[in-house]
This record gives sequence, structure tokens and C-alpha cells, in this order.
Amino acid sequence: MTYATLPWKPGIFVLTAILVILALAACSDSRGGAEQTRPVVTFRVAAETGSAGMSFAGEIRARHETTLSFRVAGKLASRPVELGDRVQKGQLLAALDPADYELAVQSAKAQLAAARAELEFSREDLQRYRELLEQRVVSPPEFDRRRTAYTAAKERVAALEAQATEAANRVDYTALRADRGGVVTAVSAETGQVLAAGQPVLTLARLDEPEISVDVPEHRVGLLQPGQEAAVTLWADGRRLKARLREIAAAADPASRTYRVRATLLEGQETVRLGMTATLWIDAGGTERATIPLSAVFSPQQQPAPPRVWLVDEARLTVKSVPVRLNEVTGAERVSVEGVAPGQLVVSAGVQRLTEGQKVRIIPDPAGRP
Repeated sequence: MTYATLPWKPGIFVLTAILVILALAACSDSRGGAEQTRPVVTFRVAAETGSAGMSFAGEIRARHETTLSFRVAGKLASRPVELGDRVQKGQLLAALDPADYELAVQSAKAQLAAARAELEFSREDLQRYRELLEQRVVSPPEFDRRRTAYTAAKERVAALEAQATEAANRVDYTALRADRGGVVTAVSAETGQVLAAGQPVLTLARLDEPEISVDVPEHRVGLLQPGQEAAVTLWADGRRLKARLREIAAAADPASRTYRVRATLLEGQETVRLGMTATLWIDAGGTERATIPLSAVFSPQQQPAPPRVWLVDEARLTVKSVPVRLNEVTGAERVSVEGVAPGQLVVSAGVQRLTEGQKVRIIPDPAGRP
């Protein structure tokens, strides 16, 4: 018998296809309907008391640091100090070419001498007209004109005296001197450069009040208060010095979104050097913080930030992801976090295989953690 001789029965083939489709659908429903339960290791969120507190890296800076400049314009003739030099009060730091200002002084003195001579003549002339007025030789209006000329000459002398004093002051302004002792921390002009009035020449820092300057994230600045006790560790030799918070910036830096905090050193001022790298340690005041294992933190591929953890619903044995903020590592592979509360149950192993609302089966932690 050949295929050509077999009787054609379309109904049999249709019935067979329907049965196959129904069987596949039943298998699919069977696999999808049975919810898969994942075994996980969990960890009970612990509350630790912060004793070491917070630490921030910074540098030693001077509390008083002044940018010095000339009060007049001119060509820089000399600058006898260099970067890092220590200077005393009144020491010459830089000087402009004073030739033009000295000529202005000479001109002001010449004009003042001429005005004084005119004033003397007006005084004598007024005295003569006063005598003539008493003798009724001249009229009162004529005498008033002489008195007015004398008053004008007197005021002109006063104005030229002020101009002469100003010209002499400008000569003094061509010499830039230190108004206090300190160290040169920056140089902004070189000899031969033509400077405008107020253009920075160098920066002078006082050495009597060194302090540490650090940048604090916005979620930590609320824990700090001016006057709070702190400690400073120098990276150069590991010394630990006492300090006190002096200033907390009222506004965040627009670029880094951090707050500038300055702490005054209470000891070791004579041995620290400006620019040293240091760490500021601040006691958190015994506040409790939630800590979890580092293995409990994961970042979804679709939304890497912020990091998340899986919370376990102990009644339903299902999981739910929540965002957290990571703080400092507290040791033993644990990290301090914000976003979970002490006592909650989080998944510490198998976090990458879970989905929202998935049922889990808790298995004992091989490390023996609660």
C-alpha cells in the first residue's frame, strides 16, 4: 500500500493537532502556575552605637588668610619675598615704580606754593582795603570784593594742601608692606608686570590660628554643631590632636553639594604646617545606626542607583526591595545604612536571583549569624 492509496480523512489530522495544542497549553499552565520558592540566607538588622563617630579628610589651613594688593596702579619694580617666606609686621613685600607719583607730588607742591603766595597777597590787600574803608576812601562793595577774593584764595590753599597730601600718600602706596606677621602662601605677580589697582600680588596667612577645613555631605551636616569637640589626625606622623568645630557653612557648595566645616586646633599649633593632609574625627554622640552585611546590598541593572536590599515579610515569606543609603563600613564586612530599621529581616545571600514579591525559604546561615 502506498500513500496514494490511503484514504484521506481531514478530521483525524485536525483532531490530532487540537490535542497537541491542548497538551502544550496544559504543560505551560502547569509550569507557570507553580510559584517557585527560592532558598535564601537572611540577616536580622542590628543596631550599633557609634563610638568612633564620623571621619572626613581635609587639610590644615590658616584661619586668617589675606590676599594683598596695591591701592594704586603701576609697574611692579621689585618683590623681595617668595612663596613660603615668613615675614614680620611692616616688612616690605613688593614695590611699584614711584616715578610718576613723585612727579605728581612735585606738581602739587608747586601749585600749593603759588596758592599760598596768592593767599598772602589777598590777605595784605584785604588789610589795606579795611583801613581805606575806615577812612571812607573806598566803598563797602569794593571792600567785599577783596574779602571774597581772600576767602577764595584761602579755600584754594586748603584744597591744594589736600591734593598734596593725597599725592604723598600715593607715593607711600607704591610700597606694599605686611600688616601682620605670617607666611606667604601664594604669589600672583612677577617683577616687571603692570598691575591695576586692587590686582592680587600675593597671599599672606597668619600662623597663630591653624585649623582643618573639610567638606561634609549634606546628609551628615545635621549631626554637627559649632563648638562640638573633635580630634584631628595628621597623615604625616599619625599624631592625634584636640580640636573644636568653629564654623559650619550655611549653604552647600553649588558644585560638590557639600558643606565646608572648619575646626580650630586646640594643641600642636606650633608644629603643624599649612597644607598638611589630615583627618577630622567627630564623635556621633552615641547615636544608634543600622548595620547589615555588604552581601545584602545589590544594584538592579535597570536602575543601578540607589542601591537596594531585599526585606523579608516574615508572615508571608515574600521579599520586597527597598532603597538604602550607604554610610561607612563598620568592620566585619558590615556597612552602616539608612533606609532600614533595626530588627527587620533582610536577605544576605542570593540577592541576585530574587524578584519582587517572590516567595522564599529561609535556610540557616553557614556563618552562624542571626
